[in-house]
Amino acid sequence: MFGHIGPRGGLAAGPPSKQERHQNRRAPPRAFIVDSHPLRHLSWFSSLTSLLGLSALGLLATLPLGLKSASAGAATSRPDTMPVSQIKRGMKGYGLTVFEGTRPERFDVEVIDVLRNFRPRQDLILVKTKHPRLEVAKVVAGMSGSPIYLDNKMIGAYAYGWSFGSEPVAGVTPIDNMIEDLQRPLPDKIFGWPLKPGSASATGPQASNDGSRFRGAKYDLRQHAAALAQRTAPAGAITAAPVATPLLVGGMSNGAIGLARELLAPLGMEPLQAGGGGGQDPAAPKRYDDGGAVGVQLIRGDMSAMGLGTVTRVEGDKLVAFGHPMMEAGVTALPTCIGKVLWFLASDQRSFKIGMGVRDVGALVQDRQASILVSHSAQAPVVPLKVGIKGMPGLPSSNWSFEIAHEKFMTPSFMAVAIGSALQAVANERQDVSWTAVSKLKIKGYGEIRLEDYGVAMGGTPEAGEFARSNLVRAIGAIMNNPWQPAFIESAEIEVELHYARDMLRLRGAELLEPEIDAGKPARVRVTLVPYSGPELTRVLSVDLPAHLAGQTVSLDIAPGYMEEREVAAPDSLQEMIANFVSPIYPPKSLVVSYDSGSGLAFRGRVAKNLPPGAVDAIRPTTSSIGPDSVESSVRAVTPVGQFVVGRDRVSVVIRPALR
Repeated sequence: MFGHIGPRGGLAAGPPSKQERHQNRRAPPRAFIVDSHPLRHLSWFSSLTSLLGLSALGLLATLPLGLKSASAGAATSRPDTMPVSQIKRGMKGYGLTVFEGTRPERFDVEVIDVLRNFRPRQDLILVKTKHPRLEVAKVVAGMSGSPIYLDNKMIGAYAYGWSFGSEPVAGVTPIDNMIEDLQRPLPDKIFGWPLKPGSASATGPQASNDGSRFRGAKYDLRQHAAALAQRTAPAGAITAAPVATPLLVGGMSNGAIGLARELLAPLGMEPLQAGGGGGQDPAAPKRYDDGGAVGVQLIRGDMSAMGLGTVTRVEGDKLVAFGHPMMEAGVTALPTCIGKVLWFLASDQRSFKIGMGVRDVGALVQDRQASILVSHSAQAPVVPLKVGIKGMPGLPSSNWSFEIAHEKFMTPSFMAVAIGSALQAVANERQDVSWTAVSKLKIKGYGEIRLEDYGVAMGGTPEAGEFARSNLVRAIGAIMNNPWQPAFIESAEIEVELHYARDMLRLRGAELLEPEIDAGKPARVRVTLVPYSGPELTRVLSVDLPAHLAGQTVSLDIAPGYMEEREVAAPDSLQEMIANFVSPIYPPKSLVVSYDSGSGLAFRGRVAKNLPPGAVDAIRPTTSSIGPDSVESSVRAVTPVGQFVVGRDRVSVVIRPALR
């Protein structure tokens, strides 16, 4: 059963009566008028001019060429919908969206015309909108998905537009394209995760879309973001310029918002400090309604980040919303919630809704070109994260708790954002600081692993970006993006301890004790270390150089142990990948002298380094492609120094030819 607009402008159950249909045709749709609403006292808004014009309210992603155009055939037609073929210039109707609270309200629309084949095999309906708030705000991020009606029949979702427009003109995604998404059958599992409660042993169809998986050899969060941005960015010039999906954030530090913007803005999601945790509101609706607000929760708890949009159409357990993709991730599983709108904020740069989530309901299970699809009953996995901070004078510890969406890119991204934000909120000091972090990562079916991270921040608390490179974030990203099998992170914990400048040494310089040495003799390097206070220190580091380097000039790198990663063989299974993260770096309070030793081999989890010339060719099989892989090999000599060291240096030693 579908809702309709009742004689008083509100939502009513069931189809409209004949009298109501006559009244709706005879009288113009009611504007949003509530006696106590502050709009009655906002005449000063009329003085605002030159607002940002119409622009897309979501990510314009590349359309798969195989997608067929929707039509008004039996597959997508509904008695309460109108196909594009029946829409004519000048037709008038209304739309539904939430202006304040959780109740959808009406705004007027008038059809300008239809742009045929606006996107490959998809039309776009151009409409003008009329409402007191829209006259000021023009086009509003967060209205994406607002259903549009002509003759009391749904024609589609308010979704697109153009930059720098000065009038409220929107593009409407046809409802037939969205119903195609609505009719897609849902699998029992997504990436091995059962969508329905109690279906852990379900043996039905499963989905495993790897479109967002990182495909590099070594996980890096920023490289992952760049790869996704390149895949989803529109190619070449387009007439409809996209505006990022509004990602309403709350509880984040400025540095954390900066990292979130760096990672997510290229994907079409612009973090805006215009959201809040909200919590659970007992008075909030328990189901989604056409025109109601829907939020996609990427992180919740002591920090929140929610993509806000509007429900277009509910049919039974499922609904479609947005009228465009969020990330066009295809099959996915992200937690969703009933949204509450606090205000339409008119802005010269971009207007948007301010809001928050007020009741957790369902999950986003498909993210397609024409819409996102949400199931009321589905449950999406989340990763509980606990953060503890200690070492601040006067504040022995501080505890934070979050839940992060379980997704190949979002989980490592918001893991870094959450840790960085918590640290800056507690310890935003303007002095040199070193830090250590001990993490526990629980992986379903593989138990718990312990990870350690170390870092030094000169002149202030480490930024959130520091944690984008942490072993915890890299391990989570690599495990979730592994190419072998679905992997689930059950929980993560991290305890960060701060150490102030007196615990650090600065590497001031390095010099060779003997600029030239005989083949097979060790090279000795004297380094000067400067403490926070007190006299300089010197330390002599020694590294053996093999005889086969005779006649060469060898470059020696000097770096802190926490900056040097151990060489490990490329994993051939998830189990081997997890094992590689157990001890990824050298002792943090040490100095490491290293040089390139040429070729090495890696095979079945083992690495052979510093092989003599010709050894690689001799070992590699000639009758099979299954064999050791060549790897770049370095020799390292580790010297403990008892404190963190900042800085690195390089010197070159000449090795005299061997005497004959």
